[in-house]
Amino acid sequence: MAKRTTLYSSKGKKLYAVRDKDGKFKDIQTYKRAHTLDMKRKSKAELATAKKKKKKTAKKAKKAVKKKKRL
Repeated sequence: MAKRTTLYSSKGKKLYAVRDKDGKFKDIQTYKRAHTLDMKRKSKAELATAKKKKKKTAKKAKKAVKKKKRL
């Protein structure tokens, strides 16, 4: 993720600005919008644990089905 510079608008709202290699502004977002999107996005670690959890529950479900068939 690109480094964000914190600025304030003339109205006092907090802004995030991303600059390109030349130092020109590439993207400017309000803090509220950027933060909301960051919270919706999951990190690599969260995705990895979710994947493990999904595998574990799938394994349990498979075992339960096998057990039910035996009876």
